[in-house]
Amino acid sequence: MRSIVHPGSPSPERFRAVPCQARRFTARLQPDLSVNEAAARALVEAGLQGGYMTLRNVQLSPLHYVIPAASPDAEHAAWYSDTRSPPGTMMIELAGMGIGLRDGEPFLHCHGIWGTEEGARNMGHLLPLESRIAESTEVEAWGIAGAILDVSQDDETNFRLFSPRETTVSAGATPNAVLCTVKPNQDISLAIEQICRLHGIGEASIHGIGSLIGVEFDDGRFVDSYATEVLVTEGTVASKDGKPVCTLDIAIVGMDGVISEGRLQRGANPVCVTFELLIVKTS
Repeated sequence: MRSIVHPGSPSPERFRAVPCQARRFTARLQPDLSVNEAAARALVEAGLQGGYMTLRNVQLSPLHYVIPAASPDAEHAAWYSDTRSPPGTMMIELAGMGIGLRDGEPFLHCHGIWGTEEGARNMGHLLPLESRIAESTEVEAWGIAGAILDVSQDDETNFRLFSPRETTVSAGATPNAVLCTVKPNQDISLAIEQICRLHGIGEASIHGIGSLIGVEFDDGRFVDSYATEVLVTEGTVASKDGKPVCTLDIAIVGMDGVISEGRLQRGANPVCVTFELLIVKTS
Protein backbone atom coordinates (compact mmCIF):
# COMPACT_ATOMS: atom_id res chain seq x y z
CA MET A 1 0.00 0.00 0.00
CA ARG A 2 0.89 3.65 -0.27
CA SER A 3 2.48 5.18 2.82
CA ILE A 4 3.50 8.54 4.25
CA VAL A 5 6.41 9.51 6.50
CA HIS A 6 5.55 11.76 9.43
CA PRO A 7 8.15 13.70 11.46
CA GLY A 8 7.80 11.56 14.60
CA SER A 9 8.36 7.86 15.25
CA PRO A 10 5.31 5.61 14.76
CA SER A 11 3.70 4.60 18.04
CA PRO A 12 3.19 0.88 18.74
CA GLU A 13 -0.55 1.50 19.17
CA ARG A 14 -1.95 1.78 15.63
CA PHE A 15 -5.49 2.51 16.72
CA ARG A 16 -7.25 3.39 19.93
CA ALA A 17 -10.75 2.06 20.58
CA VAL A 18 -12.93 2.66 23.66
CA PRO A 19 -16.26 0.86 24.22
CA CYS A 20 -19.17 3.22 24.84
CA GLN A 21 -22.92 3.64 24.75
CA ALA A 22 -24.34 5.44 21.71
CA ARG A 23 -27.92 6.60 21.46
CA ARG A 24 -29.56 8.23 18.48
CA PHE A 25 -31.51 11.45 18.85
CA THR A 26 -32.52 14.58 16.96
CA ALA A 27 -30.52 17.67 17.88
CA ARG A 28 -31.54 21.26 17.21
CA LEU A 29 -28.85 23.75 16.21
CA GLN A 30 -29.75 27.31 17.16
CA PRO A 31 -29.07 30.25 14.81
CA ASP A 32 -26.57 33.08 15.28
CA LEU A 33 -24.14 30.76 17.05
CA SER A 34 -20.87 29.31 15.82
CA VAL A 35 -21.20 25.73 14.64
CA ASN A 36 -19.02 24.73 17.58
CA GLU A 37 -21.25 26.43 20.18
CA ALA A 38 -24.51 25.33 18.56
CA ALA A 39 -23.44 21.68 18.56
CA ALA A 40 -22.13 21.85 22.13
CA ARG A 41 -25.38 23.43 23.39
CA ALA A 42 -27.46 20.77 21.63
CA LEU A 43 -25.50 18.05 23.40
CA VAL A 44 -25.81 19.75 26.79
CA GLU A 45 -29.59 19.98 26.31
CA ALA A 46 -29.58 16.21 25.76
CA GLY A 47 -27.49 15.66 28.90
CA LEU A 48 -24.39 14.76 26.91
CA GLN A 49 -20.85 15.99 26.45
CA GLY A 50 -19.72 14.19 23.30
CA GLY A 51 -21.23 12.78 20.14
CA TYR A 52 -21.34 12.63 16.37
CA MET A 53 -23.69 14.70 14.20
CA THR A 54 -24.70 14.43 10.56
CA LEU A 55 -25.65 17.70 8.89
CA ARG A 56 -27.97 17.79 5.86
CA ASN A 57 -29.43 20.94 4.29
CA VAL A 58 -28.05 23.19 7.01
CA GLN A 59 -27.51 26.86 6.17
CA LEU A 60 -24.35 28.62 7.36
CA SER A 61 -23.46 32.29 7.09
CA PRO A 62 -20.59 32.82 7.06
CA LEU A 63 -18.91 29.52 6.19
CA HIS A 64 -15.13 29.23 6.36
CA TYR A 65 -13.12 26.14 5.43
CA VAL A 66 -9.78 24.76 4.31
CA ILE A 67 -8.65 21.89 2.09
CA PRO A 68 -5.47 19.78 2.35
CA ALA A 69 -2.21 21.28 1.13
CA ALA A 70 1.51 20.62 1.14
CA SER A 71 3.34 21.44 4.34
CA PRO A 72 5.46 24.60 4.18
CA ASP A 73 8.18 22.99 6.30
CA ALA A 74 9.42 19.68 7.70
CA GLU A 75 7.36 19.96 10.88
CA HIS A 76 4.40 18.15 9.30
CA ALA A 77 3.87 15.74 6.41
CA ALA A 78 0.90 17.78 5.15
CA TRP A 79 -0.88 21.01 6.02
CA TYR A 80 -3.91 23.13 5.15
CA SER A 81 -4.73 25.62 2.41
CA ASP A 82 -5.41 29.26 3.10
CA THR A 83 -8.89 29.81 4.54
CA ARG A 84 -11.64 29.84 1.93
CA SER A 85 -14.65 32.05 2.66
CA PRO A 86 -17.33 31.93 -0.04
CA PRO A 87 -19.69 34.92 0.11
CA GLY A 88 -23.29 34.75 1.22
CA THR A 89 -25.23 31.92 2.79
CA MET A 90 -23.96 28.42 2.06
CA MET A 91 -25.99 25.23 2.25
CA ILE A 92 -24.35 22.15 3.72
CA GLU A 93 -25.31 19.24 1.50
CA LEU A 94 -23.78 16.65 3.83
CA ALA A 95 -21.28 16.86 6.66
CA GLY A 96 -20.15 14.80 9.61
CA MET A 97 -18.68 16.07 12.84
CA GLY A 98 -17.22 14.45 15.90
CA ILE A 99 -17.75 16.50 19.05
CA GLY A 100 -15.52 16.26 22.09
CA LEU A 101 -13.11 18.40 24.10
CA ARG A 102 -10.05 20.56 23.52
CA ASP A 103 -8.30 21.96 26.58
CA GLY A 104 -11.39 21.13 28.63
CA GLU A 105 -13.77 23.06 26.36
CA PRO A 106 -16.23 21.74 23.74
CA PHE A 107 -14.65 21.34 20.32
CA LEU A 108 -15.59 19.59 17.09
CA HIS A 109 -13.96 18.33 13.91
CA CYS A 110 -16.08 18.55 10.74
CA HIS A 111 -15.67 17.51 7.08
CA GLY A 112 -18.43 18.11 4.58
CA ILE A 113 -19.78 19.19 1.20
CA TRP A 114 -21.52 22.54 0.73
CA GLY A 115 -22.65 24.79 -2.05
CA THR A 116 -24.74 27.68 -3.28
CA GLU A 117 -28.20 27.89 -4.76
CA GLU A 118 -26.52 28.13 -8.17
CA GLY A 119 -25.21 24.59 -7.70
CA ALA A 120 -21.47 25.06 -7.14
CA ARG A 121 -20.15 22.40 -4.73
CA ASN A 122 -17.10 22.53 -2.50
CA MET A 123 -15.73 20.19 0.13
CA GLY A 124 -13.27 20.54 2.96
CA HIS A 125 -12.53 20.89 6.64
CA LEU A 126 -15.05 23.29 8.19
CA LEU A 127 -13.68 25.86 10.63
CA PRO A 128 -16.25 25.45 13.44
CA LEU A 129 -15.37 28.49 15.54
CA GLU A 130 -15.57 30.92 12.60
CA SER A 131 -18.61 29.43 10.78
CA ARG A 132 -22.11 30.22 12.04
CA ILE A 133 -25.55 28.63 11.88
CA ALA A 134 -27.88 30.81 9.77
CA GLU A 135 -31.23 29.37 10.83
CA SER A 136 -32.60 26.95 13.41
CA THR A 137 -32.40 23.40 12.12
CA GLU A 138 -32.69 19.79 13.26
CA VAL A 139 -29.88 17.30 12.62
CA GLU A 140 -29.31 13.60 13.16
CA ALA A 141 -27.06 12.88 16.12
CA TRP A 142 -25.48 10.11 18.13
CA GLY A 143 -24.95 10.89 21.78
CA ILE A 144 -22.01 9.08 23.37
CA ALA A 145 -21.53 8.06 27.01
CA GLY A 146 -18.58 6.17 28.45
CA ALA A 147 -16.06 7.67 26.04
CA ILE A 148 -15.19 11.04 24.57
CA LEU A 149 -12.86 12.43 21.92
CA ASP A 150 -10.25 14.63 23.58
CA VAL A 151 -7.55 16.63 21.78
CA SER A 152 -3.97 15.78 22.71
CA GLN A 153 -0.54 16.12 21.17
CA ASP A 154 0.28 13.31 18.74
CA ASP A 155 4.06 12.93 18.56
CA GLU A 156 4.03 10.84 15.40
CA THR A 157 2.27 13.43 13.22
CA ASN A 158 3.12 16.52 15.30
CA PHE A 159 -0.55 17.51 15.20
CA ARG A 160 -2.94 17.99 18.10
CA LEU A 161 -5.55 15.35 17.34
CA PHE A 162 -8.69 13.85 18.79
CA SER A 163 -8.14 10.62 20.71
CA PRO A 164 -10.84 8.67 22.59
CA ARG A 165 -10.64 8.26 26.34
CA GLU A 166 -12.91 6.61 28.87
CA THR A 167 -15.48 8.60 30.83
CA THR A 168 -17.94 7.71 33.59
CA VAL A 169 -20.81 5.42 32.60
CA SER A 170 -24.10 4.60 34.30
CA ALA A 171 -24.04 1.54 36.53
CA GLY A 172 -24.98 -1.55 34.59
CA ALA A 173 -24.79 0.18 31.19
CA THR A 174 -23.85 -2.19 28.37
CA PRO A 175 -21.68 -0.85 25.54
CA ASN A 176 -23.28 -0.92 22.10
CA ALA A 177 -20.59 1.03 20.25
CA VAL A 178 -16.87 1.76 20.01
CA LEU A 179 -15.33 5.23 19.70
CA CYS A 180 -11.97 5.00 17.96
CA THR A 181 -9.18 6.69 16.04
CA VAL A 182 -6.85 5.05 13.52
CA LYS A 183 -3.19 5.96 13.03
CA PRO A 184 -1.36 6.66 9.73
CA ASN A 185 -0.53 3.98 7.15
CA GLN A 186 -3.24 1.55 8.31
CA ASP A 187 -5.85 0.49 5.76
CA ILE A 188 -9.04 2.00 7.09
CA SER A 189 -11.35 -0.91 6.20
CA LEU A 190 -9.05 -3.57 7.65
CA ALA A 191 -8.51 -1.48 10.80
CA ILE A 192 -12.27 -1.25 11.34
CA GLU A 193 -12.59 -5.01 10.89
CA GLN A 194 -9.82 -5.62 13.44
CA ILE A 195 -11.50 -3.31 15.95
CA CYS A 196 -14.80 -5.13 15.43
CA ARG A 197 -13.17 -8.53 15.99
CA LEU A 198 -11.51 -7.33 19.19
CA HIS A 199 -14.79 -5.98 20.54
CA GLY A 200 -17.05 -8.80 19.41
CA ILE A 201 -18.94 -6.77 16.81
CA GLY A 202 -20.33 -8.72 13.88
CA GLU A 203 -22.56 -6.11 12.28
CA ALA A 204 -22.40 -2.34 12.64
CA SER A 205 -22.95 1.08 11.14
CA ILE A 206 -19.87 3.27 10.64
CA HIS A 207 -19.79 7.04 11.14
CA GLY A 208 -16.74 9.22 10.81
CA ILE A 209 -14.27 11.51 9.10
CA GLY A 210 -10.54 11.44 8.47
CA SER A 211 -7.80 11.56 5.88
CA LEU A 212 -6.37 9.04 3.43
CA ILE A 213 -3.20 8.83 1.31
CA GLY A 214 -4.93 9.13 -2.03
CA VAL A 215 -7.95 6.94 -2.65
CA GLU A 216 -8.52 3.75 -4.62
CA PHE A 217 -12.21 3.11 -5.36
CA ASP A 218 -13.59 -0.35 -6.00
CA ASP A 219 -14.51 0.62 -9.59
CA GLY A 220 -10.85 1.26 -10.47
CA ARG A 221 -10.80 5.05 -10.09
CA PHE A 222 -7.84 6.53 -8.24
CA VAL A 223 -7.40 9.92 -6.56
CA ASP A 224 -3.73 10.87 -6.67
CA SER A 225 -3.41 13.21 -3.67
CA TYR A 226 -1.18 12.23 -0.76
CA ALA A 227 -3.28 14.34 1.61
CA THR A 228 -7.08 14.33 1.56
CA GLU A 229 -10.14 15.17 3.65
CA VAL A 230 -12.69 12.33 3.87
CA LEU A 231 -16.31 11.98 4.95
CA VAL A 232 -17.90 8.56 5.40
CA THR A 233 -21.25 8.93 3.60
CA GLU A 234 -22.34 5.37 4.43
CA GLY A 235 -20.46 2.65 6.22
CA THR A 236 -21.38 -0.84 7.35
CA VAL A 237 -19.85 -3.95 8.80
CA ALA A 238 -21.50 -7.26 7.90
CA SER A 239 -20.69 -10.74 9.14
CA LYS A 240 -19.43 -13.02 6.37
CA ASP A 241 -18.36 -16.56 7.20
CA GLY A 242 -18.29 -15.50 10.83
CA LYS A 243 -15.95 -12.55 10.24
CA PRO A 244 -16.71 -8.80 10.12
CA VAL A 245 -16.29 -7.29 6.64
CA CYS A 246 -16.33 -3.53 6.18
CA THR A 247 -17.87 -1.54 3.31
CA LEU A 248 -17.22 2.21 3.17
CA ASP A 249 -18.78 4.76 0.83
CA ILE A 250 -17.02 8.11 1.05
CA ALA A 251 -16.73 11.62 -0.30
CA ILE A 252 -13.21 13.01 -0.59
CA VAL A 253 -11.44 16.21 -1.56
CA GLY A 254 -7.79 16.28 -2.56
CA MET A 255 -5.21 19.04 -2.67
CA ASP A 256 -6.60 20.25 -6.01
CA GLY A 257 -10.06 20.86 -4.51
CA VAL A 258 -11.76 18.25 -6.70
CA ILE A 259 -14.52 16.19 -5.01
CA SER A 260 -14.72 12.44 -5.65
CA GLU A 261 -17.28 9.99 -4.32
CA GLY A 262 -17.55 6.22 -4.31
CA ARG A 263 -16.89 2.95 -2.52
CA LEU A 264 -13.42 2.23 -1.16
CA GLN A 265 -11.43 -0.74 -2.36
CA ARG A 266 -10.97 -2.85 0.76
CA GLY A 267 -7.32 -3.27 1.75
CA ALA A 268 -5.98 -0.47 -0.46
CA ASN A 269 -6.59 2.81 1.40
CA PRO A 270 -4.17 3.80 4.17
CA VAL A 271 -4.81 6.63 6.63
CA CYS A 272 -2.82 9.82 6.08
CA VAL A 273 -2.98 11.66 9.44
CA THR A 274 -5.90 10.23 11.42
CA PHE A 275 -9.38 8.77 11.11
CA GLU A 276 -12.08 9.27 13.75
CA LEU A 277 -14.88 6.71 13.91
CA LEU A 278 -17.99 5.77 15.81
CA ILE A 279 -18.81 2.09 15.26
CA VAL A 280 -22.35 1.27 16.40
CA LYS A 281 -23.58 -2.31 16.73
CA THR A 282 -26.64 -3.08 14.63
CA SER A 283 -27.12 -6.66 15.84
